[in-house]
Amino acid sequence: MVKLSVIVPFYNVQQYAPDTLRSLRANAREDFEFILVDDCSRDGTPDILARAERELAGTVRIRHERNGGLATARNTGIDAARGEYLTFLDGDDWLAPGHYPRLLAAIEELGCDFVRTDHVQCTGRARTIQRVPHGRRGVVLDPRRAILPADRSTSVDYPYAWAGVYHRRLVDRGLLHFTDGLRTAEDRPWIWRLHREAESFAAVSLLGVHYRRGVATSLTQIGDVRQLDFIRAFDQVVEETARDRDADRLLPKAVRTYCAIISHHLGAIERFEPAVARRLKSLGAAALRRMPQDVLDEALDSMDVQRATRLRRLRRRPAPTGAAA
Repeated sequence: MVKLSVIVPFYNVQQYAPDTLRSLRANAREDFEFILVDDCSRDGTPDILARAERELAGTVRIRHERNGGLATARNTGIDAARGEYLTFLDGDDWLAPGHYPRLLAAIEELGCDFVRTDHVQCTGRARTIQRVPHGRRGVVLDPRRAILPADRSTSVDYPYAWAGVYHRRLVDRGLLHFTDGLRTAEDRPWIWRLHREAESFAAVSLLGVHYRRGVATSLTQIGDVRQLDFIRAFDQVVEETARDRDADRLLPKAVRTYCAIISHHLGAIERFEPAVARRLKSLGAAALRRMPQDVLDEALDSMDVQRATRLRRLRRRPAPTGAAA
């Protein structure tokens, strides 16, 4: 029986894939499987993965015939997974030796739907510990109660899929798949859905995932139109939260976070191609108009002057009919 399925999408990461695969080797166990999803790479990544399939026990290699993006690649892995538990890793990140056995032991001891962990952020040679923004550790809790408060960083603001492990019952309930085709912010609707609809979770103080920042091929470093998928992602967060039984309590958090992300992108608008920058403003204005206006007013009133002014100015901008991400 497969105990843990590890889903690892790869796309044009030949420089980093060997490190990722070596770290998987240092986490292998006979009841683990590694599902390597090649999202139609055009560099040397396919050859590296072909060797891994031969050399790394428990490896399943899948190749997409067209590039679908991270969300679609993860869904491919979820559909192929056989494990009682599932987790994720990105093809340019790596693990500390023995991390997965420790992570599996934690969720089995706690018996909850999912567990969230801290991680190490790696930018060049700098290392920074990033912690789950939830104070209580090793205690099983209701995920819904970790969404609020609206004006502080909470568990839904720590969306990294690879910073945790998930019981198969979440797959069976339709809670673990990502929104197909999202190129960025694919983990935002995902983490919100988990916290609204799963029954139990815990945060644990395990450091094992090393998250590589500043990779040139990462969409976070590319200012093209794919970056604007965050609009689709947060539209989904707001729409689904508006249908929730606790919408009156949870919507202020969803709207405030959406506003903060729009403001963040506007504040760094010079990194976008000119046509994409114009589209960002147009889509951002339309997004503000789609939000519940009373909730939006409260969110803007609660934000600092610089961000609130930026968003109010955008809100007044005429939005083309039918603007959508």
